[in-house]
Amino acid sequence: MNLSSSAAASLAKWHDMIARADLSDLEQIVAENAVFRSPVANTPYPGKKVVCIVLRGAMQVFQDFSYHRELYDDANSVCLEFAARVGDKELKGIDLVKFDESGKIVAFEVMVRPLTGVMALGEAMKAAVGPAIRAALEERA
Repeated sequence: MNLSSSAAASLAKWHDMIARADLSDLEQIVAENAVFRSPVANTPYPGKKVVCIVLRGAMQVFQDFSYHRELYDDANSVCLEFAARVGDKELKGIDLVKFDESGKIVAFEVMVRPLTGVMALGEAMKAAVGPAIRAALEERA
């Protein structure tokens, strides 16, 4: 199965931003109603602003990040397998990304293993973007 042309264009832009380690154009491919599901939080993070904060935070804390494989579920969904490090902890994970009809990201879910990697990621993300996430969520309330 192939992605729709609009989803494929946004995915290509995502890969380009990751390759350049520059997410300055991230807002262009994230929908206003986007939701982020974290491997360390029980509650999803709603809204474009929060999703962008989280994704930029991940860019800061991941080291040696690389995607290895893409699997397509339907014309608007992709699973991206990755490997990375957080400090001295190696981890593997997947990004489950769903796009709307216009190619904007509406759902971004991350799953990570092993547990030591998840714990290191959670602590690093809390330090990097915890206050910014809390402030953005309070704005929404």
